[in-house]
Amino acid sequence: MPDDETQPHGNGRPLHPFPPPAPAAALRVVVADDNPVVRAGLTALLSGRPDITVVAEATDGRQACEAAQRHRPDVVLLDVRMPGVDGISALPYLVGIAPVMMLTYSGESDIVREALRRGAGGYLVHGEFTADQLVAAVRDVRRGRAHFTPTAADALLTDLRASAHDEQTPNSAVEQPCGHTSAQSLSQLQPNVGQSSSGTPDRSRFQLSTREVEIMEHIASGMNNQQIAATCFISEKTVKNHINRIFAKLHSASRSEATAKWLGLG
Repeated sequence: MPDDETQPHGNGRPLHPFPPPAPAAALRVVVADDNPVVRAGLTALLSGRPDITVVAEATDGRQACEAAQRHRPDVVLLDVRMPGVDGISALPYLVGIAPVMMLTYSGESDIVREALRRGAGGYLVHGEFTADQLVAAVRDVRRGRAHFTPTAADALLTDLRASAHDEQTPNSAVEQPCGHTSAQSLSQLQPNVGQSSSGTPDRSRFQLSTREVEIMEHIASGMNNQQIAATCFISEKTVKNHINRIFAKLHSASRSEATAKWLGLG
């Protein structure tokens, strides 16, 4: 005898169980950064989430624009300083395709302001967020909710406060023209900025010395031993000795593994 679920119903057609719901479409991301270690870490981290897929990687702004045009992603993660076309130059084109989250080592206030002026949907500085916070920011920026890490938030709030102070004149009750930031918009923005400006990767467990921290930061930014030696005014042999100790403390066998752990992407 046929199973109950396939027996004919009153209209003569067999009954079938409801089909399982279709899985939600994954959030599609383009990662643009000239540092291959950072790119690989970001791709591995994001692709490990069931609702996110990295559809393309890019090493400069031009490649980012080409990838965005080809894949039509939901979010673009964009570095600031890249060879050729940098992130700031590529922003006006990219924001016409998808929300853009700046993800960079560059925390200078003028760069933060310019990125936001050109349409960036948020600004994260490496070393100031955890892996979970990055994933949350990627999901949120797709919905139009901005995220900022402390350095970027400080730069933005300083600029807004300065604008609000300049506008506190005897005629401050007059409606401000479009494009000007008022004290009211500042009060509305502050709570949103504060929501994602706490939390950093826990690096204290690595127990690196001050010099080792400095060198690890240079490694994470993509410098080779020669560049680190010139920047720190030490010999390459000394750099190698420091790196060996850093790798031992981070339980890492390579620069990419150490960088991933340092940035909280491991």
